[in-house]
Amino acid sequence: MPGADRVRRLPGGDAMTSALKGINVLDLSNVLAGPYCAYQLALLGAHVLKIEVPKAGDLARQLGADAELNALHMGASFLAQNAGKRSLTINLKSEDGKEILRRLVQTADVLVENFRPGVMARLGLSYDDLRQHNPKLVYCAISGFGQTGPLRAAPAYDQIIQGLSGMMSITGAADSAPLRVGFPVADTLAGMTAAFAIAAALVRRLVSGEGAFVDVSMLDTALSSMGWAVSNYLIAGVEPQPHGNDNFTAAPSGAFRAKDGMLNISANKQEQFEALVQALGIGALASDPRFADRESRKRNRAALTEELQRVLETRNCAEWEALFNSIGIPAGAVLTVSQALDLPQVRHRQLLKSLEDVPGVPRPLTVARTGFKLSDGDPDVQLPPPGLGQHTEEILQSIGYSRADIERLRSAGAI
Repeated sequence: MPGADRVRRLPGGDAMTSALKGINVLDLSNVLAGPYCAYQLALLGAHVLKIEVPKAGDLARQLGADAELNALHMGASFLAQNAGKRSLTINLKSEDGKEILRRLVQTADVLVENFRPGVMARLGLSYDDLRQHNPKLVYCAISGFGQTGPLRAAPAYDQIIQGLSGMMSITGAADSAPLRVGFPVADTLAGMTAAFAIAAALVRRLVSGEGAFVDVSMLDTALSSMGWAVSNYLIAGVEPQPHGNDNFTAAPSGAFRAKDGMLNISANKQEQFEALVQALGIGALASDPRFADRESRKRNRAALTEELQRVLETRNCAEWEALFNSIGIPAGAVLTVSQALDLPQVRHRQLLKSLEDVPGVPRPLTVARTGFKLSDGDPDVQLPPPGLGQHTEEILQSIGYSRADIERLRSAGAI
């Protein structure tokens, strides 16, 4: 992948931030929200142990666009958010498996799970159960609707939350909405929110000395993230509507057709609008009563767009983008994912990391890191994504199990 920072098997994260160094995380989660949360913690230096079901593991190991990797239980969906972790397989339905987890909890700082509410309690492994073994444990439960309320027990996937939150109702244009956002945004937001909440709980623990139970709801998180849309209804009494590629707060602000593709332009301020029409050679529009101010431009958006399109379609996106940005008008081409990953800006920021000799993956692997940097060391990938159960024996030995114990546990199906 162009611009990726290439490494071989990473032994210890030399360039890695130490923000969460010494924090031990047990990741019991599956697929996306929980694993993404734990991945953020790993990027910040936490020691993350991924606990998986024997033989099957995280369902994401079988998901992704590469059938060969799916068959190897190293699916692209799994690889996206599980670097930096070690893998241990435990059957939590067995008494031996529960005992392993209890031992691990004794030295853990954080536990992350995204089972349906009540599952861990039925196993005797709820927060109240585990805090008896470690009162300082920060236990984070991520679920579709949270641990309380009439929907607490309902199953939920990302698309269900996108629909129930109203997110789909405002995605698309009037003639195409409701539409699903093109990636699992509700899962991802819940994972990021969980990582933020865990970090806050760890800071609080420094003062109080006490652990915490963190209850993350995907539905709550989705609604909270829709700040402007939600506040327009709650405060202004206006039901949000789908606006397609148009920014409902200003005009001209949205996606426009250039000669070779679509171009986003955000001329939100009065001076930006005036500079835009001057640059396009249609400066007279600045004194047209239909477009004189922000509100009149919003009311006459279609007419304004038609005037702008006549000129925009005569040149390529890159030409307009360079011109507009040079005069203070935010503009950028609408890119594919592959084009975005190849942007010079993305390469410069070294967002991507290439890993070689990854166990179970027959070719080099590139993963995305996180969207910020720290002055004392950037978030980084310490270890490649683990094979299923790759570190089981090593971890069990570290908490006092002998080789004979491990063979007994394996024979009994506990690991």
